[in-house]
Amino acid sequence: MNRKKYNKINLFYILILFLMISIIKDPVLSIDSARSGLNIWFNTLLPSLLPFFILSELLILSGFVKRFGSFLKPIMKPLFNVSGEGSFPLIMSMVSGYPIGSKLTCSLRNKNIVTKVEANRLIGFTSTSGPLFMLGAVLVGMLNSPHLKLLIIIPHYLGIITIGILLRFYNPKKNRYKRSDSITYTEKTNSDKSPKTLGYLISQSVKDGMNSIILIGGFIIIYSVIIEVLLNSKLIDLFILNISKVLNLDISILKSIFAGIFEISIGSQKIAMLNINIFYKICLINFVIAWGGFSLQSQALSFISQTDISSKIFIISKFLHGIFSSFYTYIFYLIAYRNISIPSISFPTIIRKEYDFNNWISTILSSTKLSIGICIFFLLLSLFVHLIFINKKEA
Repeated sequence: MNRKKYNKINLFYILILFLMISIIKDPVLSIDSARSGLNIWFNTLLPSLLPFFILSELLILSGFVKRFGSFLKPIMKPLFNVSGEGSFPLIMSMVSGYPIGSKLTCSLRNKNIVTKVEANRLIGFTSTSGPLFMLGAVLVGMLNSPHLKLLIIIPHYLGIITIGILLRFYNPKKNRYKRSDSITYTEKTNSDKSPKTLGYLISQSVKDGMNSIILIGGFIIIYSVIIEVLLNSKLIDLFILNISKVLNLDISILKSIFAGIFEISIGSQKIAMLNINIFYKICLINFVIAWGGFSLQSQALSFISQTDISSKIFIISKFLHGIFSSFYTYIFYLIAYRNISIPSISFPTIIRKEYDFNNWISTILSSTKLSIGICIFFLLLSLFVHLIFINKKEA
């Protein structure tokens, strides 16, 4: 066991050394890719995700999620074998996308709102892409095919629901364990039962939200550099060339998939620009979106590392999500799109190269409205399910 750990550490050192040498050899490429990653983070991710992080943390700290999430137990328990509170990260993730679901699942675990077993189930099916990225960035910006929205939306969410249903059978004998028997890691305030003031809740939520969004920015920048360095490496070119000969696949397809394994946006863009039938493009893109890329997975794993949640379950679930998404794409294509003529046209996404403060303000306002709307929807859904469940009991 020690030998394996030693080999992993050495492999990590070799990769770091390789990246450092590549950056020194071509510093212009590294600076440009880092700047591109910074622009994406500032112009898109920061204003889009920050309101979700702050508001969701505020609702969790204030006890809102625990109170109203329990109303959704009649839905979550039969389907996914988790408590009703698990519906909050699932709903937020389906609407806002990566990495909201993983972050909220870890927050619920850290605050001891869900058990370790429930958290391990949740982490596998609360990590999804948002419709804004799939419909706006991919279908419109990259593929110019908005009429194919169902071919990308339905397989993605069907895949994650399938993962959730499968994970309901994970460790069924441990369902009897109480939350009080589990261990929390980062939240030391759980033992403090004194009431928290509104000022404390807001400041703590802003602090946690800013820490999370800055961490995400660091991953975006470093992975932008890593991907460009690897794709411009002769060693990687030689490796992909040999794989293409073995599998008899075009080298451009393998390069696009390779990019998608590391980063979802760059991989999707490269796949969209391939000279292949658009159906095959969507199958590959659906896998890449569901897989999430090492960049998004690293963001999620950084949150998971602060808990006792299993990272293996998360990674395996993301791979299976990719497989199921591609499989459902094929099935749904045969059902609904088989006799429809689909042209193979692609247009790359235009990424802003400058900081656009007007767009930044507009995006953060829109994101804030959306996050508030989702929370209101969560409240209404909880009350609706609760009323139905009460009426059934009385009947």
